[in-house]
Amino acid sequence: MAVLKFDKRLKSILAKQAVLAEDVLGEALARAETGGKSLTQVLLEDRLATEEGLLGALSQETHLPPINVFKVQSDESLAALLPQNLATYYGVIPVSKVGGIITLAVSNPFDILQLDDIQIVTGCSIRPVLSTDVSIRKAIPEVYNKGQQMVQDLLDTMGDGDVEVKEAPKELEDFDNFGDDSNQAPVVKLVNVIIYQAIQQKASDIHIEPMDRQIRVRYRVDGTLRESLSPPKKMQNAIASRIKIISGLDIAEKRKPQDGKFQIKVDNRKIDFRVSVLPTIHGEKVVLRILDSSNLTLNLESLGFEEKALLDIRHAIGQPYGMLLVTGPTGSGKSTTLYSCVREVLSTEDNIVTVEDPVEYQLEGVNQVQVSLKRGLTFAAALRSILRQDPDTILLGEIRDQETVEIAVKAALTGHLVFSTLHTNDAPSTITRMVDMGVDPFLVASSVCCVAAQRLAKKLCEECRKPMDFRPPEDHLLRIGFKPEDLEGLVLQQPQGCPRCEGKGYKGRFAVLETLPLNDDIRRIIIKGGSALDIKAEAMKQGMISLRRCGLLNVMRGRTSLEEVLKVTVGD
Repeated sequence: MAVLKFDKRLKSILAKQAVLAEDVLGEALARAETGGKSLTQVLLEDRLATEEGLLGALSQETHLPPINVFKVQSDESLAALLPQNLATYYGVIPVSKVGGIITLAVSNPFDILQLDDIQIVTGCSIRPVLSTDVSIRKAIPEVYNKGQQMVQDLLDTMGDGDVEVKEAPKELEDFDNFGDDSNQAPVVKLVNVIIYQAIQQKASDIHIEPMDRQIRVRYRVDGTLRESLSPPKKMQNAIASRIKIISGLDIAEKRKPQDGKFQIKVDNRKIDFRVSVLPTIHGEKVVLRILDSSNLTLNLESLGFEEKALLDIRHAIGQPYGMLLVTGPTGSGKSTTLYSCVREVLSTEDNIVTVEDPVEYQLEGVNQVQVSLKRGLTFAAALRSILRQDPDTILLGEIRDQETVEIAVKAALTGHLVFSTLHTNDAPSTITRMVDMGVDPFLVASSVCCVAAQRLAKKLCEECRKPMDFRPPEDHLLRIGFKPEDLEGLVLQQPQGCPRCEGKGYKGRFAVLETLPLNDDIRRIIIKGGSALDIKAEAMKQGMISLRRCGLLNVMRGRTSLEEVLKVTVGD
């Protein structure tokens, strides 16, 4: 009843301040009533209003300041005063406490009876600030560190005999009934919690790091590591042993690095995990790489390339033979780009073979070979054998040494289309790296069709991005790489944080790409022994868009922030 009363009052406030038309608000309120939702929830879900707009209107009416609840730091004293179950019941979040006054984030500032109840429970005066019910509901687990609470609940049920894994438990198979098996050992439950939360957050990696007095668990989401749980030190060996067991590793070996893998099923999809165990001074650090093919985009258009870069890539993979090289640091999306190129040329008329270490994603209709140093199957050995298998297209996971690059160049010169990766800073320096590896400049010029340097940048959340509070001076912008004509009417966007992006300000990533197609002029410079700077100068003259310039173009479109581009690219 109180919710409906507030929704009607909110409707009149929004209509009064001309945030939305009366009829639109009436329809939204009707949908909220029939769907058992709040008016705020309907308006945000249907994108009829932004959270910033709703809070702005409510703030003007009540003269209470709005707050971003996702930026609230958890405080044990506040959690003791107002436990999580009560915060959930009332739909509020304690923000801070100064003296006898608690600052409290509320969605309904008109519910005086509720505020009185909380005042009695906490024994403190209440100073309300504004948020929405949608944000508060999402932020409560994060503020109260629900994962940590789950760990504590597990610890409360553990005896000393539960700390070590004594026998191999059943293999992780199906997470569809996650949390239902009350007979699981606490260590097994804890590892399941760690893995399940990572999948829910769409993390790419899980880092389980032993510290001096505790264990730190971090997830890499959109390229950034975020802290999650902090299990106690006594569970360190048990966690490592559990992961070793499901990965098929030796639990008795604690002095040498080990690598393994396992697979689980979630929502009828299979997710692969690559496991690396490394001894450190405080114990074994475990890193799990999550390979979820449902997150893999195998479409060149959806990767976010500039139009010129997309044309250059498409022209290279349309050639009957030659080499396409994608360069960049680890985790810059090189494999995804190459898989997308393979998908683009995939047909029943061609024989496509890949050599990878390891095979990350299985592609239907493609012959995939995994490198195995134990069996002597190196990149070079596999590539030699593949050339006797009548291939049309070859994907070589990485060029690591002189032998591999020489065979790859010969393959490209003898009628094969070769896709591969190198670790270099930009496209022009890839050419000189190949020469440094011992390949004749003439052979490099003859075999390479195109080089692409790639980085990944975070996308600003479209729901909550906002113009920068202060635009840097023009001379600074020009020094960064903007052109004078770019500055006219330039509006720089910055992250803010909302329920859609879980308060981070960014949602997803896109590729920043610098492509260098080799034409006759570039080839002449290479054959003459020109430096990377000579090649870059000629390429820029011919219209190459550098990594920094590509990033700035996306800044001008409002796709990402200036701060993010400066973080992932270097100046020209």
